Amino acid sequence: MRQLVSILDGNTFIVCDRRGDIEPSFDFPTGLFSFDTRFLSTWLLTLDGERLHALSVDDSHSYRTRYFLVPGEPTHYLDAKVSVIRDRSIDDGLGERLTVLNHSDKEMRFNVRLEMGSDFADLFEIKHQRRKAGRVSARVGENELRLTYRREAFHREAVITSSSPAEVDPGGMTWAILVGPHAEWTTRLHAGTVIYGARGQDFRVSTPLVGSRSPAAIRAEQEELIRKAPKLGCDYEPLATAYRQSLNDLASLRYESITLGVRLVAAGLPWFMTLFGRDSILTSFQVLPFLPELIPPTILMLAGLQGHRLDDFRDEEPGKILHELRYGETAGFEEQPHSPYYGSADSTPLFLILLDEYERWTGDADLVRKLEFPARAALAWIDSYGDLLGTGYLWYRTRNLDTGLANQCWKDSWDSISYADGRLPGFPRATCELQGYAYDAKLRGARMARQFWNDPAYAERLEREAAALKERFNRDFWIAKDEYFALALDPEGRHVDALSSNMGHLLWSGIVEESRAERIARHLLGPRLFSGWGVRTLATDQGRYNPVGYHVGTVWPFDNAFIAWGLARYGFREEAGRICEGMLSASRYFHGRLPEAFAGYEREVTEYPVQYPTACSPQAWSAGTPLLLLRVMLGLEPQGEHLIIDPAVPEGLGRMELLDIPGRWGKVDALGRSRTEQDHDPVT
Repeated sequence: MRQLVSILDGNTFIVCDRRGDIEPSFDFPTGLFSFDTRFLSTWLLTLDGERLHALSVDDSHSYRTRYFLVPGEPTHYLDAKVSVIRDRSIDDGLGERLTVLNHSDKEMRFNVRLEMGSDFADLFEIKHQRRKAGRVSARVGENELRLTYRREAFHREAVITSSSPAEVDPGGMTWAILVGPHAEWTTRLHAGTVIYGARGQDFRVSTPLVGSRSPAAIRAEQEELIRKAPKLGCDYEPLATAYRQSLNDLASLRYESITLGVRLVAAGLPWFMTLFGRDSILTSFQVLPFLPELIPPTILMLAGLQGHRLDDFRDEEPGKILHELRYGETAGFEEQPHSPYYGSADSTPLFLILLDEYERWTGDADLVRKLEFPARAALAWIDSYGDLLGTGYLWYRTRNLDTGLANQCWKDSWDSISYADGRLPGFPRATCELQGYAYDAKLRGARMARQFWNDPAYAERLEREAAALKERFNRDFWIAKDEYFALALDPEGRHVDALSSNMGHLLWSGIVEESRAERIARHLLGPRLFSGWGVRTLATDQGRYNPVGYHVGTVWPFDNAFIAWGLARYGFREEAGRICEGMLSASRYFHGRLPEAFAGYEREVTEYPVQYPTACSPQAWSAGTPLLLLRVMLGLEPQGEHLIIDPAVPEGLGRMELLDIPGRWGKVDALGRSRTEQDHDPVT
């Protein structure tokens, strides 16, 4: 009942109920938001003092929603003599065309009321249920209500106007209207979001920052982006639906940086409508074979904001790539460290891997040369600040004990890293996938040093270090009695022995010895980890397992996509196909839009994937999941100036073809069929 969303490139979004109403809430982020601030917390429509009920909602476009409403309880719908249409869109705020239709043969009077209000809450204040420190005021004008928030130099405004004469008061607008028989009345409302200064040092900027994009411009940009993507033809309808939905969601999640004017992809709605190091990089991996032009702004932004000093509050260190960038009040007043925050141990090696992978696909050597200094700094961070205990491994521990993240791997909730019996290890922690990322980053750094930086000695050193790390890792992380890799090492170097999905990431990094890969594949697809829909984050017999626990038993689509990629890399194509089939089958129950996570219940028990209650949707790396699954099934791999195509389509998915795959080779087509229909041979 509660959630419907419209998005403009991540800059502005709305969360409301199925009537289009917004009611004050600190339990869930309902409202009109822009750059981490809630500009409307109340937007509630009544007709003659009565709430309305939805007959139908049209939310087929990300930037526009229409609500078809009637007064009264559902049992009274058939007798409605009046109906209301709310046609809402995103431009530089909220635009709403409100229409009252008189269906009787008599002239009728109505009292239309729209309650309006704003608490100007920061997203962190909503998430942690904190109250504002500044002052909200309202100023009434002719057909205009201006809501203002000030805290010292921090200044935000919501400016609401009506095209029809209205009685305006500090709590909203009222229209006393007379509507003829079988006639209608309309007014156009607009709630503009005004930001005076994006960050603390900019608060004195006198010119307000507002958006200027019309719905038509948004639609044109999104359609152009989707037009550029490869064209998919396939027999399996869930794949076709998921592919279309993914492209739509990725297009709608794009936003413009408030300071640098570049367009990036936000991590996910409603909590993460901003740049995230890890999320943005992994989404870029997924998107690269389809829309490579989206990648350079992310790489350049992350390089430009690379850490350059020691800052305990922000967990910043020289060479480190950021975790999260925020623009709201709590970041501006340093109540949260996100301006930006660097509490992520994986974003730095992942940055290096993405930079190399981007060049392998596109041939953009200039970008690799341009970013030689930040790339070298990132490699240096891995061996210095990243190796907290001097053991040759990548560790993490926050230095901000008040508001810093305790877990700085992708499973960053407080209880995500545990022993098999459920106990939590101390800090620092070295999770297994971090070592895989570091290994891959060193090999890719070596390739870049040799081919683009003219430094073969540095390349040889990195290759020696990678080889030593691989040997050391396979010795120290392997649990011989259970035959899998430990989730992590604790500060004493002991195994954190929970069986988890993390080791699936080791496969796509390439750090696993060939002799052990089959056992890892068996664990990942075994009944303790594999639900039938996908690999659970934690195995069912572990102490902290919970099928609806955020990182302790749920199934994450993005996690599964990278696991499938790793399985395919080691030659386990059938096992990778089982994950692809499970994910795509699950997508049917979410109308093609895979959520951030869903419950880890057994597929045979529930027969449908159970929703996780607070999952982000859409979320960028979930939207990217069908794209990476397509790459896995079609066996797409760049090799020099060519694209290798080695399809292994799971049984039952039939035929699929991907046309105009972009890259350094120009554009090529890929075709694959289920194994039962046709044997496959590698083609170039």
